[in-house]
This record gives sequence, structure tokens and C-alpha cells, in this order.
Amino acid sequence: MNTLQAIVLAIIEGLTEFLPVSSTGHMIIASSFFGIAHDDFTKLFTIVIQLGAILSVVVLYFKRFFQTLDFYFKLLVAFIPAVILGLLLSDFIDGLLENPVTVAVSLVLGGIILLKVDEWFKDTSGSENSTAITYPTALKIGLFQCLAMIPGVSRSGASIVGGMSQKLSRKTAAEFSFFLAVPTMFGATAKKCYDYYKDGFVLSHDQINFLIIGNVVAFIVAMLAIKTFIGFLNKNGFKVFGYYRIIAGLILLAIHFFIHPLTII
Repeated sequence: MNTLQAIVLAIIEGLTEFLPVSSTGHMIIASSFFGIAHDDFTKLFTIVIQLGAILSVVVLYFKRFFQTLDFYFKLLVAFIPAVILGLLLSDFIDGLLENPVTVAVSLVLGGIILLKVDEWFKDTSGSENSTAITYPTALKIGLFQCLAMIPGVSRSGASIVGGMSQKLSRKTAAEFSFFLAVPTMFGATAKKCYDYYKDGFVLSHDQINFLIIGNVVAFIVAMLAIKTFIGFLNKNGFKVFGYYRIIAGLILLAIHFFIHPLTII
């Protein structure tokens, strides 16, 4: 990895982490095109720079984090399914992360779903605050979020659709998805960092610099993406993201099968 590649991957992370297009899928494909996807540090890098994206949520919604304990308990309830399934299916998930075809197919299928979401849940304009989120609702959103363990399935997209399926407005569902990203992404990052540390992985001076640069860039870009996304989503819905996912997925499948196989490992 070089500095330019670190910056590009961080921009992709910041742009896509909170959009319903799959940040993991995009970074897998980008690192594959760069020819660095097989590198252990690249795999660590794509996980650790999520901390920068997490920080953008904390900064943008700083006052909203000082809520009642009830709000944090609901976040915990929504977070628990990801913890359980993440631990149980860790090896299976790692295997999926090495398959670019899985990413491409997930992009297409997810895109088709996003084209229909606004029709399925067109009567969700009423619940515009977090008090509309009950414990059962939080748990169901958490279960939807687990779908994102499949590369190419967007974490934010899955959790937002999960919220809308429970009669939340787009805005409320999106904001709860952002809040839920904090424990989810922090937990996943901590777990992977511990695994690498346990395996004796040692960072060089340049690699530490890449992580610093990546987190700063991801933080700045994610802040801009979140601010833009909420307004765009309220006004336009999911269809644009659906078409984007379908086109991107089909292009990747065409490249993989007709031009040159994409290699992750």
C-alpha cells in the first residue's frame, strides 16, 4: 500500500459507510483493483479506518448522544444480534470477504430491493423521533443489520430498511442506523485488532502513518456524506442508490467473467 491508495480507500470508506451501497464491498473491490487486497495490512487498514467514520457520527450528533439510559439500552438490544452472529460465523464471514462475486451479486440484489423500498414503506412519514423506537423495534433493526455480514449488503441500508419496516420515517431510521454504527463498528474494529495483535502482527512506521491518514480522511468525508445523505434521502428516497448498486454489480460481474477475474486472495 502507498499513500495514494490509503487516501483513495479512506475516501471510499467515508463516502460509503453511511450510504446504502456497502462500504466493505466497495473497499474489497477497490483493493482488488489496486492489487493489494491479499495484503494483511490492507485488510487491517479497511477495518481500522472505520474509527474515523465512527467519530464523524459522534461529532455531528454530539448532543444527541446525551440521552436517557433507555436510549442506550435500545442501542444495546439492537447491537446484540451482531455480536452473537459475528462470533458464531466469524470464519464463514471471512470466507465471504474473499469472494468478489459475492460482493457483486449482493450489490445487484440489494439494488433491486432498494428500488422497491419506497413503495413497500410509503406510509412511514409519521414517526419522526427516537421515542418511536421500542425495544422490539430495536431488536428487529439489529437483526436486519446482521444481513450486512454478507459483503455487498450495506449495513446502513439493511438497518434503515429494518427501521422503515417497523413504521419509522426515513430520517428516524437513518439516524438510528448512524447511532447503531458506533458500537457495531467499534466492536468489529476492536475484535479484528485484537486478532491481529494475538497473531503477532507488528505495524511499521509507514503503516502507522497510513492508518492516521486513513482515519482523518474517512472522518472528513463521512461528515460530508452524512450531512448530504439525510437531506437527499428525505427528498429522493432510495431509487438512485438502487440503480447505482445494480449498475455497479453488473459491471463487476462483467469484468470478472468476461475481462479478467477479480482476485481477493
